[in-house]
Amino acid sequence: MILIAIGWIYVALMMAVAEASSPVGSVLGAIITFVLYGVGPVALLLYILGTPARKRLRKQREAEELAAWQAQQPASDAPDAGGQPTADAVAPVRKEP
Repeated sequence: MILIAIGWIYVALMMAVAEASSPVGSVLGAIITFVLYGVGPVALLLYILGTPARKRLRKQREAEELAAWQAQQPASDAPDAGGQPTADAVAPVRKEP
């Protein structure tokens, strides 16, 4: 994929050089040609095609962070080992009949 991107940038660069060296061309036109025909499309293409790799890397990083967090937590077999109360601190109030 990188080889195709390099080839496309090369072609766009040659188009820009031809634009700049033409008697009716200009350097500004060459810069615009290079950016709009070369850098812009290649950057967009590489960004879109790199999405699965970025997603995979993010999920791997999150899994590693979760594993590290779980390794730091104390192991407990008892369901109430966290020290938190099992119910509300205030008992519910009954209505008078």
